[in-house]
Amino acid sequence: MQHMKDLRQYIEKLEQLEDIRHVDRAVDPHLEMAAITRRGYDLHAPAPLFSNILGTDKGMRAMGAPAAISSVAGKPAARVALSVGLSEDASWQEIVECLATSTKAEGIPPNIVTTAPCKQNILHGADASLDRFPIPYLHEGDGGPYCNTWGTIVARTPDGKWTNWSIARIQKLDAHRMTGLIMLPQHIACIWEEWRKIGKPMPYALVQGCEPALPIVSSMPLDDYENESDYLGGHFGEAIDVVRCETIDLDVPASAEIVIEGHISIERESEEGPFGEYPGYMVTETSMQPTYHVECITYRDGAIWPFVPEGRPIDEFHTAVGVAMSAEALSMLREADLPVTTVWSPLETANHWLFVTVPFDWRDKLPGVSSEAFAHQIAQKIWQTKYGSNCPVIYVLDDDIDPTNPADYLWALPTRTHPTKRRVIDHGPILPLLACYTDEECQEHTGDRVVHDCLQPAPNRGRLRHSSFEGAYPEEIQARVIELWDQ
Repeated sequence: MQHMKDLRQYIEKLEQLEDIRHVDRAVDPHLEMAAITRRGYDLHAPAPLFSNILGTDKGMRAMGAPAAISSVAGKPAARVALSVGLSEDASWQEIVECLATSTKAEGIPPNIVTTAPCKQNILHGADASLDRFPIPYLHEGDGGPYCNTWGTIVARTPDGKWTNWSIARIQKLDAHRMTGLIMLPQHIACIWEEWRKIGKPMPYALVQGCEPALPIVSSMPLDDYENESDYLGGHFGEAIDVVRCETIDLDVPASAEIVIEGHISIERESEEGPFGEYPGYMVTETSMQPTYHVECITYRDGAIWPFVPEGRPIDEFHTAVGVAMSAEALSMLREADLPVTTVWSPLETANHWLFVTVPFDWRDKLPGVSSEAFAHQIAQKIWQTKYGSNCPVIYVLDDDIDPTNPADYLWALPTRTHPTKRRVIDHGPILPLLACYTDEECQEHTGDRVVHDCLQPAPNRGRLRHSSFEGAYPEEIQARVIELWDQ
């Protein structure tokens, strides 16, 4: 496993793969940078690196599509794979398996260093202005420029027992104020509530441009009081370097390009939104959210600000949450001794579906359990988790189907899903950002969820063979056809 220790090392690797495109002409951070990046998503183009951004301090840079689908032929998961330490050849299933395995590794606490390149420039007070930086306006109709779409928010409980690294959207209000979604069950909301109860503004640090694994791990729904820093250390087998903030009692990743420090108000006093969200639609509503006050900014020379103009799949929200949620679900189901092969949230569905595949011999491990009861057991385990509210539709399939391959699941679902039967409907908590729900359900944060039993009958009891190249011909015939194909 290769640990990419900062964003610049990662960019160098993408350069070697010809998966970076330098944009040296003048570009406008108001919509133009985001439009270039969104078109790149559609074309599976190299990640754009902008170096001439209007209205920002000289030398400031920005990077779009940091973990999108790769432009390298045959290696769609390369950016995510490299980010988490795997080869660019790794598949989505291999990435999920790797992250799931790391949930059981012993965590390694971070290593505190005395200084880091993000201390090369230090701004206090009025000089700590967000106007210096290439903060993009992402979609026409957004409530303003968005400071955070791929950065990590660092927060700690008042008793100091839990330091959380997470991602949540944050909107720029002016040069020294931001606001963003802080809503339960997000961990940042849990910690903010603790500060609010004691009547003190919450110290925070917003970190941009860290080592590439960090945004993905910041998306993982780890357990309460489980530190992402320790998980990352256990994942890579070595401690993550952190450095002390200038004005608050928090440690941040030493790999950072930019660190914004300050306090979050205890009142919901700022209007946030609208914003083009990950389901692929503009969320037109606004809400009142706490204010992030900017008190200090530190940054590297030639700092790089990564960003994600999220929307219709596939972009970083889908890749990051897809692998993160799938890995957590896979780990949890195995811990519950349920026989599962893999879990995958199809990127093309904007993470609204979740596939769970199981081995053909699952009945041997769960004697007397029907396929419908098995599917319901799986769904109940998932729906009871912190991320269960993100999973309105679950499909349980045999593992002859590769859930990361649209050709596989688009064949399997219509041929193995009964139009009205073999499904269990449940009512429970939902994420109001999910586009499939009514306004009333989103306001109540509850709605119906469904699991579909798509499992085939047991072998020799009506199970259907594939009428495909692999399924309809003996192995010796397949081998001969492959061997003589060019003739």
